[in-house]
Amino acid sequence: MTHVALLSQTSKLEYLGPMLQQAIPDLSYSVWPDPACLHANVAVCWNTPPGLYARMSQLRLVHSIAAGVDNILPGTAEAGVPVCRVVDPGLTQGMVEYVLWAVLYFHRSFDVVQRQQRNQIWSRPPRRQAANCRVGVLGLGNLGRSVAIALRNMNYSVSGWARSEHVLDGIQTYAGKESLATFLASAEVLVNLLPLTEETRGVLNRDLLAALPNGAALVGCGRGEHMVIDDLVASLRSGHLRGAVLDVFPHEPLAPDDPLWTIPEIVITPHMATMASAQAIVHQVSENIRRMELGEPLINVVDASRGINC
Repeated sequence: MTHVALLSQTSKLEYLGPMLQQAIPDLSYSVWPDPACLHANVAVCWNTPPGLYARMSQLRLVHSIAAGVDNILPGTAEAGVPVCRVVDPGLTQGMVEYVLWAVLYFHRSFDVVQRQQRNQIWSRPPRRQAANCRVGVLGLGNLGRSVAIALRNMNYSVSGWARSEHVLDGIQTYAGKESLATFLASAEVLVNLLPLTEETRGVLNRDLLAALPNGAALVGCGRGEHMVIDDLVASLRSGHLRGAVLDVFPHEPLAPDDPLWTIPEIVITPHMATMASAQAIVHQVSENIRRMELGEPLINVVDASRGINC
């Protein structure tokens, strides 16, 4: 019998247990911090407690509940087990919707009229054509490509940057560190969708923000650890950045006394940009459990050394 441990420091995953049992009737499960988790064969995770895999002597598979795997990877190499993620087309659509809203927030000057409302000012901002609003997408993985294409289809002037070469019809693309400054210089709204790796941790720092045009805006929906919060706040307070829409933070949930709540140029959303559906999670986790038990190739395996799809 396969035993699944539902592991998270920050999310309630117990809802998945009965659904997994319905998909695999002889499956058993436990929810961290139940000590029974230590005897599990499969870890289904989001933000795994540090050092836990090393204590799970029967572990055979680590499975994210989302497309991202950065917060479940530490310790998997030492455990010597495969790591898989969930791929859900609805997750991509959710991110496209969120980013489109955030870009519209700045493009159509909703940030300006919100400030005017607080001061009881009736003043209609000039309307700009989408083609005159330059949006830069930082990261051209599955989500980044989909977002860039959707924005292009809405007639925005879109550019994209990634570590490696990409070709996207109607989108100016840049690759490698040597082209990053050129990419940033044209981005009035910068959308961060990079994966979190050691190379990208803290990438949204003073130097990167300074390379954006004066009055640019940031949409942060990659990972909270990409941001150097003090540098972001300093850029907003200096007026170099116009504003930011932030969905992810280095520490979640955001503490009630965190000063970010009170900065008027920041819109805070509670890590809601997108998520895989429960049905997609259960279907793909149960399919990989079936494959694991039969010795068949797993689906949606990631390269644990890089945190990307194999």
